[in-house]
Amino acid sequence: MKDFKEQIANILTNVIDMDIQELKSIIEIPKDEKMGDYAFPCFRFAKVFGKAPAMIAEELKEKLELSTTDIEKVETAGAYLNFTIKKEALTSEVLKEIADKNENYGKQEIGIGKNVIVEYSSPNIAKPFHIGHLRTTLIGRALYNIYKTLGYNTIGINHLGDYGTQFGKMIEGYKRWGSEYNLEENPIEELTKIYVRINQLCKENEAVLEQCRENFKKLEEGDEYCTSLWKQFRDLSLKEFYRIYDLLDIHFDSLNGEAFYSDKTDEVIDILERTGKLVESEGAKIIDLEEQKMPPCIICKSNGSTIYATRDLAAILYRARTYDFDKCLYVVAYEQNLHFKQIFEVAKLLGIPEKCQKGLEHISYGMVHLKSGKMSTREGNVIKVEELLQEAISRVRTIIEEKNPELTEEEKDDIAKKVGIGAVIYNDLAGSRIKDEIFDWDTILNFNGETGPYIQYTYVRTNSVLKKVGNIPTLSEVDIKQIMDDEAYKVSKLLYSYPEIIRNAAQKNEPSIISKFLIDLAKAYSSFYNENKIIVEDIKVQNARVYLTYITNLVLKNGAHLLGIEMPEKM
Repeated sequence: MKDFKEQIANILTNVIDMDIQELKSIIEIPKDEKMGDYAFPCFRFAKVFGKAPAMIAEELKEKLELSTTDIEKVETAGAYLNFTIKKEALTSEVLKEIADKNENYGKQEIGIGKNVIVEYSSPNIAKPFHIGHLRTTLIGRALYNIYKTLGYNTIGINHLGDYGTQFGKMIEGYKRWGSEYNLEENPIEELTKIYVRINQLCKENEAVLEQCRENFKKLEEGDEYCTSLWKQFRDLSLKEFYRIYDLLDIHFDSLNGEAFYSDKTDEVIDILERTGKLVESEGAKIIDLEEQKMPPCIICKSNGSTIYATRDLAAILYRARTYDFDKCLYVVAYEQNLHFKQIFEVAKLLGIPEKCQKGLEHISYGMVHLKSGKMSTREGNVIKVEELLQEAISRVRTIIEEKNPELTEEEKDDIAKKVGIGAVIYNDLAGSRIKDEIFDWDTILNFNGETGPYIQYTYVRTNSVLKKVGNIPTLSEVDIKQIMDDEAYKVSKLLYSYPEIIRNAAQKNEPSIISKFLIDLAKAYSSFYNENKIIVEDIKVQNARVYLTYITNLVLKNGAHLLGIEMPEKM
C-alpha cells in the first residue's frame, strides 16, 4: 500500500537536509480535518534556520514540487505545513489493499524472526481472581494479539503467583483450621477465609508469623506435607481461574509460575556470587544498587529462603536461554516499578545476551480502587471478576428480553455473553493503561456512548446491510467516484490508517490506541450511513457504498479481535 507519509517526507528531502525516515517520524495527523490529511511542524527548525517557524513553513511551501505525487495541495497554518492527499488516490489505495488481503488486512511482517514474551494475568494461587487482575489479563492479551498481528513470534506466559511466604501462611492456617472449611465446594472462597484469618493472627502474634516463614522454608526444601498441601491449593485455584479464562476466551502458551523457578535460583545465586557483587547485609544476601540510586535488591533472606526477586531473575535467565527473546514484556501494576528497575539492573550480571537485557520492559498500568479505597485480599474486600462478568451478561440478557423477545434462547445467550463481556473489556481498555480506575458498576456496565456495545452495534448494522444486499460486489465493480463525499472519505481515511494504528499501539504498548480507532471508525461509518442511503436504484452508487460497508465490517471485526472483543451477528 502506498505510504503517503513517505511521499511527503520524500519531497521534503529536496528542501531539508535530513534523513527521509527522520522526516517521516515528524509528520503528524492534524486534529482538525480542515487542516488537511497530514501536518509537518516546523518548530524544531527555528534554531537551524534562524527564523520563526511560521516563516520557515511559508518558505518550504514555495520550494516544494508536487507534480509527481498524490498530494493535492500544501497550505500553511502558522508553524505547520499542511498536506492534503488526492481523495481518489487514497480511496483507491485502501480499497485495493483490503480487496487483496480481506480478513488479513492489518497483518504485517515487521516482527518476522523476532520473539516477544508477554507475561500477563499472573494471579496468586489460593486468592480470588479480582478486578485488579482483570487489567493485566486484558492489557496483556491485547498486546499479545497486537504483536502477533505484526508478525512476531509471540509467547504468552501466565506467571502464576504460586510460591512465597503467603503459602507458608496458607499452610499454617490450614493446619490450624482446615477441618472447618469445605475446599471442594467453594475452594477460593474458603481459602480466602483461611488467608484473612491467619493474617489477622499473624498481626496479633509474631510467633505465628515466624511459623509461617518456617513453613515456606520447608516447602522450598521439599517437605512432603507442605508440598502436598501446596499442590492441592494450586490445582483447586487453577480450576477456578480457568472458568474465568474460558469466559474471556483467553489462552496461554505457558503456565510456568514462581514455583517452576524454585529449583533454578541456586544457579542465579552462584552466578551473582561469581561476579563479586553479591554481598551480605544483616544476614541477608543483596546486590547493592546505590550507584543506580536504588535500594539494594535482596536475593536471599537471612533464613536462607529466596524471595520473588530471585525467582524473577531465574525466570529471565531461563527465558533468555529458552526463547532468545527480543522483548520480554511484564504487564504488572505500577506499584512494582521499583522491583522491575532493580531486577532489570541485576539481570545485566547474569550473562544473558545484550538484546535480551535491552528487551526487558515493564508495561505498568494504573491500579483499580473501590470507592471506599484500596482493595485487599487480606482484608477480604475485593470485587471478583467472575461476578462482574456474570452481572454484565445478566444485564444484557434482560435488555434483549425486553427489546428482542423474538430471538431464540440460544441467540439471546450468545448475544448477552458477547455484548456483556465486550462492554467490560472495552471499558478496561478504553483509556490510557497508566491511569488509575475507580471501580463503579454503572460505569463498567454502561452500554451507551463510546463503549464496546456501540462498536458491536455498528458492526451488526454493517452485517444487516450486507445481508439485505445478498452479494458483495467485487472491486472491479466499484466506481470510487461514488464515495468521494466527506462522510465516505472520512471512513476511507480511517481504514487506510489501520495498519499504522496497530504499529503505534505496539510501539507504545498501548491497547487504547486500538480502542479509540474503533470508536472513531464506528462513528464515521454511522455518519456515512445516516447521510447516504446504501441500497438505491443506481447500481454504481450502491456497489460503491456496499463495498465501503463491507470493508468497514472487516476492519471493525479485526480490530475488536485484537482487544479480545467478539462480535455478535445480531443485536
